[in-house]
Amino acid sequence: MSTLVIKSGGEKGFAEWQRHFAELAPGLTTQFWDDPNIDRAQADYALVWEPEPGALAAMPGLRCIFSTGAGVDHVVHDPAFPKHIPLYRMTPGGAAQRMGEFVCWAVLHLMRDGPRITAQQRDHVWQEFTHPAANELRVGVMGLGALGARAAEMLAGLGFQVAGWSRSAKDIPGVKSYAGEAELPAFLARTDVLVCLLPSTPATRHILSAPLFAQLPRGAMLVNVARGAHQKIGDVLAALDDGTLSAALIDVYETEPLPADSPVWSHPRLVVTPHIASIPSRRERAVHVLGLIREIEAGREPPNRYNPEIGY
Repeated sequence: MSTLVIKSGGEKGFAEWQRHFAELAPGLTTQFWDDPNIDRAQADYALVWEPEPGALAAMPGLRCIFSTGAGVDHVVHDPAFPKHIPLYRMTPGGAAQRMGEFVCWAVLHLMRDGPRITAQQRDHVWQEFTHPAANELRVGVMGLGALGARAAEMLAGLGFQVAGWSRSAKDIPGVKSYAGEAELPAFLARTDVLVCLLPSTPATRHILSAPLFAQLPRGAMLVNVARGAHQKIGDVLAALDDGTLSAALIDVYETEPLPADSPVWSHPRLVVTPHIASIPSRRERAVHVLGLIREIEAGREPPNRYNPEIGY
């Protein structure tokens, strides 16, 4: 009988995880990470969000680690992270669909000048204005993993002129592919709305900053739904102030929750959302984890394993 130790959502969250796993896999033992009576050394699997440094390295029986989110930076920033133990990102099918829906809404919201609509309602102003159609805008998606690829497909389905940029070339119907550092300038030059869905790595840290914004058409728009570490928020605000960017929608920040005194809250051309772009239910994630466990116990290698050599 395998044992899964869970650190996600505190006691209340664990109770929900436990209920789903008990229904879906009665033979799997689930244990609460903070229960003083459990022996973590006997755990076969760990499902975690922000485990304390050194904790995973102190679990010698681990066969693999599952992140409760799509990113794994909250795990691998630990200097003692045991790199020899497989680590899997959380990528259930529903996550890609949710992300695609959110990205489409975000791009449409900026295209239709949502901040102006909100301001006019607040100020009781009735003033008509025009906006471009989807097929007049060139959207560029940075990062074409499972989430980025789905978002790009859905944007193309709405009629946007979509291109993607990634480490290697991709073949996605309706999406022009740019790859590698050499093709980044051409990708940026044709992008009116930039969507960031890159993995969080040392190479992508603060990529969304003044030098990159200067390569976009003046007045371009920005959507960041990846990680807060991708952006220099001061550069984003400066670009909005001087017209380099005309609008932005940001779902992720280096400090979360976003501090109440942050100038981001009140910028008239910036839409703040509270890291909600793609949150699968715990049941969806439990189904996904069980699928991974079945693959592992059958001796097969599941997809979406973290590769420390490339950083995602």
